Amino acid sequence: MTCVTTRDGVDIFYKDWGPRDAQPIMFHHGWPLSADDWDAQMLFFLSRGYRVIAHDRRGHGRSSQVSDGHDMDHYAADAFAVVEALDLKAAIHIGHSTGGGEVARYVARHGEPAGRVAKAVLVSAVPPLMRKTEANPEGLPIEVFDGFRAALAENRAQFFRDVPTGPFYGFNREGATALEGVVQNWWRQGMMGSAKAHYEGIKAFSETDFTGDLKIINVPTLVLHGEDDQIVPFADAALKSIKLLKNGILKTYPNFSHGMLTVNAEVLNADILAFIKA
Repeated sequence: MTCVTTRDGVDIFYKDWGPRDAQPIMFHHGWPLSADDWDAQMLFFLSRGYRVIAHDRRGHGRSSQVSDGHDMDHYAADAFAVVEALDLKAAIHIGHSTGGGEVARYVARHGEPAGRVAKAVLVSAVPPLMRKTEANPEGLPIEVFDGFRAALAENRAQFFRDVPTGPFYGFNREGATALEGVVQNWWRQGMMGSAKAHYEGIKAFSETDFTGDLKIINVPTLVLHGEDDQIVPFADAALKSIKLLKNGILKTYPNFSHGMLTVNAEVLNADILAFIKA
């Protein structure tokens, strides 16, 4: 397997397809998935002449199932290790859900300071902050995330069926038709990873405050969000993020779910391509 070893000894699996001299696009996946969740985007942008890269976050997919480092600072540093190893320059960084938080922290703390990022895209992303606090009263109460942890600890395999068959892709909505292959692929990706990484990752995506990161990002940043997102409510995420970004563009989609990158790939891919080429 193709891997980069981080400074703390973690092997990060990655895919790297396309011409080495083409503009790179690097994809950052959501919880608890893997680089495989970007298949529709990897093939689309590869066919348009881009170099496409996607990695498995530590503890996820084919990367090392280490005990420690399941937090946003390590996630961003791991992504930078891949970028440095592949010497990616003027890269577009695209993150979904938890991966959107990873992108925000990466761009703010690594990508821009190193001069290696051209643009960013946050899709159904967790910034600026998911958890309800005194400063963020519109956020989700901690009991929601405690429920995730309890379900994962009790029966991870069942929990990882309930999420994609229910709210993730909006298959629980009246009249929706569940796509069994999509559900099975979500389950497959999740079960490849470490239960410990997934358990601790809930804290990482729900309690990390990205307000400071968003404020210092200078590169053009596209924020995409479904208005029927049942995982990361768009009013608490996209509408707040766009106010913090210096150079942000917001596009929302009525009736689209949290998993719109998969079930509405043709729409999202076209919009992302237009942003990249602008």
